[in-house]
Amino acid sequence: MQHLIETQQCTRESIQKLFALATALEGKRDQSLKGKVLASLFYEPSTRTRLSFESAMYRLGGHVITMENGRESSSQSKGETLEDSIKVIGQYADMIVMRHMETGAADRAAALSPVPIINAGDGNLGQHPTQALLDLYTIQRELKRQDNIHVAFIGNLKYYRSTRSLSYLLGKYKKIRITFVSSPELRMDDDVKEYLTRKGVAWEEVESMHHVVKEADVLYQTRIAKEWIKNEVEYEKQKGRYIITRAVADSMKKGAIIIHPLPRIGEISPDVDDSPHAVYFRQVGYGLMVRMAILKTIARGVKSRGK
Repeated sequence: MQHLIETQQCTRESIQKLFALATALEGKRDQSLKGKVLASLFYEPSTRTRLSFESAMYRLGGHVITMENGRESSSQSKGETLEDSIKVIGQYADMIVMRHMETGAADRAAALSPVPIINAGDGNLGQHPTQALLDLYTIQRELKRQDNIHVAFIGNLKYYRSTRSLSYLLGKYKKIRITFVSSPELRMDDDVKEYLTRKGVAWEEVESMHHVVKEADVLYQTRIAKEWIKNEVEYEKQKGRYIITRAVADSMKKGAIIIHPLPRIGEISPDVDDSPHAVYFRQVGYGLMVRMAILKTIARGVKSRGK
């Protein structure tokens, strides 16, 4: 694995190895990445993803150089291209984890970067592969199986890159069923649905979540994301449409789980947090383990600068 740009590049076998490593790293710290430097390059604001990667790198004995608001950086404000920035920053670090506001930016960076690029989200129609991998790890760990799973994606499917990425991952498994629950305006794009059809994944689109919450093994709740829906009237129309209340959670079947990439902005009621179905805060911890495993896997082929 030289770069991690999209989930299509992962195989079932490589995912299994990655997840086994993640499990082995639970609660651990080591010095396996001592001397290596991760550049945390975020052109969009981020809390969970950025801090998760930085924590993962420190727990493995490495170092981090960081730029949180890259869009407002000196180089960006002076008009430096992404390509030139990557060529420069690649001289300072052994790996770059990057979030960018433009779809396809991760591909552009990987095409010329002297060091591995890890895509931490590119644009509203791009991908977020590390989020999808930790989502899948959460599902498999909590359900204790890889196949025969019914996942319901709920809410903002058009502009949610992690739901796109996870859909591609689910296409690698058997007896997967997906229900897309959204308004017509926020439906999953056709490229994902066409991919699932090619892979033999059963999927359907519905507007009501009433029946699916009682049937699904996984409810993947999403935030409506005001930063992607610029029309205030449309945002207000959409934001309260799908809410998981305690009554909704209590109607789920035994063993089913609720996951969310966070932050939540009202789409899961706080009184759901102590439901046996709510695993979204454990999901955060799983994410740290998966990102540690990703860094270790990619770093195996990287020589530290100056050695």
